[in-house]
Amino acid sequence: MNKSWLIVLVGAFFEVFWVIGLKHADNLLEWMGTLIAITASFYALIAASKNLPVGTVYAVFVGLGTAGTVFSGIVFFGEPFSLIKIILILILLAGIVGLRMVENEKSSGEADS
Repeated sequence: MNKSWLIVLVGAFFEVFWVIGLKHADNLLEWMGTLIAITASFYALIAASKNLPVGTVYAVFVGLGTAGTVFSGIVFFGEPFSLIKIILILILLAGIVGLRMVENEKSSGEADS
């Protein structure tokens, strides 16, 4: 995995925190943490987009953030577990893996040319 994709993962990690913060922040310190997470996630998204296709980066960023937020909601905040929700998240993650694989094939093809 190259550095740019690692930056996307870090950005998605922070995305989970700011999305949760939007719902659960109740005081100034929690809101400041939410703002820091927003800044970090978008900084990572912008940095990764300089070296990778923006559409793929955004899809991976949002997809991983969505999956992480749903998982966190179930595990940490008592949101209801639903098998169909998990199946749909797995389908979303399969799409993300597919985008990443297509990106790898495209990069390999360009290197051979």
